[in-house]
Amino acid sequence: QVQLVESGGGLVQAGGSLRLSCAASGMIFRFNAMGWYRQAPGKQRELVAAITSDGSTNYADSVKGRFTISRGNAKNTVYLQMNSLKSEDTAVYYCAVRLNSNYDLRSSSAYSYWGQGTQVTVSS
Repeated sequence: QVQLVESGGGLVQAGGSLRLSCAASGMIFRFNAMGWYRQAPGKQRELVAAITSDGSTNYADSVKGRFTISRGNAKNTVYLQMNSLKSEDTAVYYCAVRLNSNYDLRSSSAYSYWGQGTQVTVSS
């Protein structure tokens, strides 16, 4: 059974940094694309960043230049380094795994399993 467990969220001041981690189990991690999504209160879930099995990345325009997604295949973990945080980055952040490479990496429907989420709160 696939399991994704996020960690690293918390409260940070605007301009600060956080690093989220997502540990995966129950699948062959290195073969699959991973994504980070977020959902703020009253808003739809949106893609933050995604990374394919070969390391290609995709970012939302709102986080380009500030966030970096990476993966550690030896540890079955995907990371999201978030710098220069803004109040509008406040949300619950979820990691997800795409098991079928035929699906569009940028679409939430492409992802088969999701973590429970971790809260990120940026105070202004």
